[in-house]
Amino acid sequence: MANSADILNHILGHPPSTPQPIAYNYLVPNLKGLQNLLRTADEVKPGTAPDSTQPIHDSDAPLTPPASPKERGHAEPAPITSTQDPNEMPSNTSGVNDPVEPKPSSLPSNQLEVSLFTAATEAFSKANTNCTIAESLVRCQEIVALAKSRNIRVRGYVSVALGCPYEGPDVAPSKVAEITASLLEMGVDEVSVADTTGMGTAPRTRDLLKTLSAAGVANQDLALHFHDTYGQALVNAVVGLEHGIRTFDSSVAGLGGCPYAKGATGNVATEDLVYCLHSLGAKTGVDVEQMAEVGAWISTELGRENDSRAGKAVLARVRS
Repeated sequence: MANSADILNHILGHPPSTPQPIAYNYLVPNLKGLQNLLRTADEVKPGTAPDSTQPIHDSDAPLTPPASPKERGHAEPAPITSTQDPNEMPSNTSGVNDPVEPKPSSLPSNQLEVSLFTAATEAFSKANTNCTIAESLVRCQEIVALAKSRNIRVRGYVSVALGCPYEGPDVAPSKVAEITASLLEMGVDEVSVADTTGMGTAPRTRDLLKTLSAAGVANQDLALHFHDTYGQALVNAVVGLEHGIRTFDSSVAGLGGCPYAKGATGNVATEDLVYCLHSLGAKTGVDVEQMAEVGAWISTELGRENDSRAGKAVLARVRS
């Protein structure tokens, strides 16, 4: 298996051809991590790769997601959408509300983005990053300063915002709001408030969002990140949607987890989230059938169970 540097070199040196630009988001733990990323990015030119780059898979054939149902001759049902702007959802994690299919001439090139993270509890911060919350914010400020000097978009994460594996489910909403405001004040473009353990419930999610609003944090500066450990991720996402949040993290087939939160499952499955949003009349720009195909494909490649209920149901219908 290739290491992170090999994969980064390959992606930067051989960007895929896509009808829309791709924002490659890299999680950097500290200033050194960002410096290494920028050094690699400066050395690699699109269409080339350093001699040291190794193949990123063992097979000679590239790993390619399956063709969409439309390409295989299946009729695609009309998406459930709404024409009202308040229901329009960003089509990517950058919170961009542009039309789904902009003209090719208006498309910007692929971009680098970076993510940084801190935590809402001292115990989790020390376990995850071996530092206090205050120390982590100093690290974040260093990362933001360098990233902004290179005109790189920065996304922040506040982990365990709705429950901590060490301190329990009662994380203070005021602490989450304080940290979120600190990240935004230092120049972070967007903060993803994360239910890392999946302990969040609808009432506590609602209380947290009210506290964030009372602290002056605008909805457009927020994203929500729900793990589905206790099956509450979709419920909490709908609470966020009703509050006015329009950016949600998810992972295809429900991939993911957290090594410091025993039993924590992955993020809410993208297929499940998109299906839910479409049922509520939201416009996402995401084709659920194609996303389901990707979820099935990557689950097979990784040899793991597909955790998307909607994805499996959609494919069963399409393939019947």
